[in-house]
Amino acid sequence: MKRRSLSSFVLFDVTYVDGSRSSNRKVLSSVLESFEGEAAATAVIEAQDREIASASGHSRSDIKSIRRVRT
Repeated sequence: MKRRSLSSFVLFDVTYVDGSRSSNRKVLSSVLESFEGEAAATAVIEAQDREIASASGHSRSDIKSIRRVRT
């Protein structure tokens, strides 16, 4: 039987300066354990946005706010 990799994620809803929104963005919970907390989550989401923009050719607006999704 194969073992599954257990990765714990925290979900965030992101609001951008231009008013657009993105829901359920995944960030590894280990990132949030640092002293920076949700500032680190913002940095991870910004990095994800850059990768997506690079692949798609469409850039995102700057992040206005993030909100942790409670499940």
